[in-house]
Amino acid sequence: MTEYTDPPGMPEDERMTDAEFKVVREYLGLTGDWLAAHLGVSGRTVRHWEQGKFPIPDGVRLAMEDLEARTAQFIEGVSAKLMDIPDPGVLVYRTDAEYHAANPGSEFPASWHRAVVARVAQEVPGLRIGYPTTEQPAG
Repeated sequence: MTEYTDPPGMPEDERMTDAEFKVVREYLGLTGDWLAAHLGVSGRTVRHWEQGKFPIPDGVRLAMEDLEARTAQFIEGVSAKLMDIPDPGVLVYRTDAEYHAANPGSEFPASWHRAVVARVAQEVPGLRIGYPTTEQPAG
């Protein structure tokens, strides 16, 4: 497990609140379990942070800010590419397995991808969103 500690003398008013932590996690489309694995802590620790039982260490705030920045960068890149395409469309995935089969290099879960696509849809007028079709065997 990763040990997150505050820098000495960190002011309390700069600490991420339990509400901010949960709102950011949900805004990014991340489950508590995925975030726990990403941060190298237990799912219970994430739940305790969200419930306000433990203060959220500054290192976690910085990790969340990094996830937000990387997500925003991804959204900007995808949105820019789709703006140049007539009748743009994207696929989303029902499960992590389905998402990772189509995007093996992604560290993120399918829920993150769906949240990202929702934000891209706000930027790209007329964006069509669908699930991949699966071919049914004849007969």
